[in-house]
Amino acid sequence: MIDRTAVDTTREAALSATQEPAWIRRLIIGISVAFVSLFILVPLLAVFGEALRNGIKAYGNALIDPAALAAIKLTFFAAGISVPLNVVFGVAASWAIARFRFPGRSILISLIDLPLAVSPVIAGMVFVLLFGKHGLIGPWLSAHGVQVIFALPGIVLATTFVTFPFVARELIPLMEAQGAEEEEAAIVLGASGWQTFTRVTLPKIKWGLMYGVVLCTARAMGEFGAVSVVSGHIRGRTNTLPLHVEILYNEYEYQAAFAVASLLVVLALISLVARRVIARRVETT
Repeated sequence: MIDRTAVDTTREAALSATQEPAWIRRLIIGISVAFVSLFILVPLLAVFGEALRNGIKAYGNALIDPAALAAIKLTFFAAGISVPLNVVFGVAASWAIARFRFPGRSILISLIDLPLAVSPVIAGMVFVLLFGKHGLIGPWLSAHGVQVIFALPGIVLATTFVTFPFVARELIPLMEAQGAEEEEAAIVLGASGWQTFTRVTLPKIKWGLMYGVVLCTARAMGEFGAVSVVSGHIRGRTNTLPLHVEILYNEYEYQAAFAVASLLVVLALISLVARRVIARRVETT
């Protein structure tokens, strides 16, 4: 039988032997707090301070401006399309990679990570080369009355591309670690593929899936570079929230720009809290 007192004493001795002097710990903590304050807290407070500089009424007017409302609607609409698409792809790709060995598997894994390595601006330029008026298939699309660039389809494509890896990257290691024994047992017992997924696989990956969805949504709502290239900056039509902030700032409407930016900050903070809550659930499952 293990002596718990001896174990605790040994653990405390090991910790004390590896601990740094108190002044070093305080210095490291102080540097960390200073960096967080300087590069995160102070800028966030500055955003809200500037947004509310002219009062609540001016703040509210900036958010209910027709162009701002159109940008909010477009941002959520683009995220509402791109996130489900990436959920479907992420689940399918992670299942294939975790459960099967096939030619091109390593290439698929590398392609999933491509949006993380490529500049969003370059991604936007690629879509322009493909779907633009003088692109590879743009003239054919125009002849059939389909407009991709400087329209909603281009914004959705760009948003989908930059958020491509998040769901898959959360699920692949999770599914690889869990193995396929329970799924194989379900199939042996007569369950269909859909029943196996919904009753065996999905309950095991649901928190990891939600974690990926939160990351994907936050990235989709905050994307600037790729969307900026393909949108055309048409106020009230193709401007998402980040693009609307840029236009307001360039027009010296600073209070309105920071008011809209504060909305993005709130969305980011909500995503951060949701991410933290889900991460704890993932750790306990």
